[in-house]
Amino acid sequence: MNKITRRVVTGHNPAGKAVILQDGPVPRVYDQLGQEGLVFMEVWETRATPAPIEATENEPTDHDLHLAPPKNGVRIRVLDIPPDKGSFGDNVSEEAKAVFEKIGAGSAHTDNAPHPFMHRTETVDFGIVLEGELVLILDEGETTLHKGDIVVQRGTNHAWSNRSDKPCRIAFILTDGVFGPSLK
Repeated sequence: MNKITRRVVTGHNPAGKAVILQDGPVPRVYDQLGQEGLVFMEVWETRATPAPIEATENEPTDHDLHLAPPKNGVRIRVLDIPPDKGSFGDNVSEEAKAVFEKIGAGSAHTDNAPHPFMHRTETVDFGIVLEGELVLILDEGETTLHKGDIVVQRGTNHAWSNRSDKPCRIAFILTDGVFGPSLK
């Protein structure tokens, strides 16, 4: 997919008027994650709820890549997920573990699961398919998402599989969550 997502950030000038502070490609793009064609584009994050709103703000994505949002925060990112065919080597489980380590989520990875990239995070995630299609795999069952479809992923063990011959672009809004007693 190669096209980097454009990010427009608004704020306020010294007179308190609404202005565009930034307009350009997302500042953090991670494409060396161990799976060819997998790209994380970090758009924005907040570190508190409610999110403090100041006239200007330092770059909130200026840190190492982490799968989950900050505690009490929200993260938005765009992912390019390549077709499964040819994107894995011979030792898929080890490659998957290595990818999760690179994105600061080694403990989220699930062993002995229906898919090598199964994982679970204590978050509520909203995924919006922008281009292509993607299969959501759960412990029991799966469904194919197409352009325009939205998934609400609520702390479930899951994986994404691109069984098509084209990359899929999906936007995720990840919100910090807390497992209830029945799910811990």
